[in-house]
Amino acid sequence: MSVVPLDHPRARHLEDKLVAEMIRRYGGAGPGPVPIEHFALPQGSFVVAVLDSVPVACGGFRFLRPQVAEIKRMYVDPAARGRGLGRRLLGFLEQRAAEAGYTQVWLETGTEQPEAISLYTAAGYRSIEPYGEFKYDARSRCFSRTLGGPVTPTDGPGRRGPGETGSSAPSM
Repeated sequence: MSVVPLDHPRARHLEDKLVAEMIRRYGGAGPGPVPIEHFALPQGSFVVAVLDSVPVACGGFRFLRPQVAEIKRMYVDPAARGRGLGRRLLGFLEQRAAEAGYTQVWLETGTEQPEAISLYTAAGYRSIEPYGEFKYDARSRCFSRTLGGPVTPTDGPGRRGPGETGSSAPSM
């Protein structure tokens, strides 16, 4: 795993693939752009994983609020899926976020990404209130995890029923 700026060519290549996949899965224009400086050290970081000299996975974290980092742009190329890269990338980002002083990480995914929901719940993430760009999209699922604690897989895929709010923390 290599820490790179979000505007690095390998990062941009993977981010473009992520946006194309989100458009295919959800329709519309896909996720909006994120400012490059949000992923700059010391409050953020962006990472690219390379396999056989080919960039195959990426993700980053950025400041969301005091003590809370937000994981964004997690993506594993379809040709590299099923090898545990997503799990390793998530662990690497959590470790870097903890080293940067964060005590909790939040993230947003959606119902059209069941494999991502499975990854996050297996890693001990808990469902929280929706937040951010897709706060009002019924397909949005938001999660959080306290850093430094044991990983305890959660039961569900982060679904919220009518009137069900999850935790008191906002998410995305």
